[in-house]
Amino acid sequence: MKLREQLENYIPYNEQETNDKDIMLECLERYDDVLKRDNRICHFTASNWIVNKQRTKILMAYHNIYKSWAWTGGHADGEADLCQVAWKEAKEETGVQNLKLLSDGIYAIQILTVNSHIKKGKFISDHLHLDCCFLFEADEEELLQIKEDENSAVGWIEIERVTEVTSEEKMRPIYAKLNEKLGNIKS
Repeated sequence: MKLREQLENYIPYNEQETNDKDIMLECLERYDDVLKRDNRICHFTASNWIVNKQRTKILMAYHNIYKSWAWTGGHADGEADLCQVAWKEAKEETGVQNLKLLSDGIYAIQILTVNSHIKKGKFISDHLHLDCCFLFEADEEELLQIKEDENSAVGWIEIERVTEVTSEEKMRPIYAKLNEKLGNIKS
């Protein structure tokens, strides 16, 4: 299924998602390079909400740029299958190899502001991430691995502590929403 169709079929969870869905669809219409970082205004990203089998912990990484515990994910970089991007990023950033997709397509959407920063010696201006999040399950016993160029730790965080361990204020309501939605997913 194409990204546009996935977004059109996506049922927003709240007002934030309703507004963001409209903007994401408008960006798909307006920009032909919205799947690439070449679009310095906005581009699509794919993120992961990785739960353990008991749905009591979230797999997170300590992100070097943001100096915070965070979900994993990355840029589409031209790939329209954002679930595939999310899956690849989860494996690369955590070392987990066995992931089970729990969501039926996109689990959550959000538009995130990215403040200017230096990445790999290059200045990156403020821009927007048009993010599609996917829900995965992984085994807590599986070996974890740090991706040193992006994170300095990977670990399972108790679900009720997720909003406490992130130092990114803007991510707290997003993580709270993702956890709230877990109640609607059957084991």
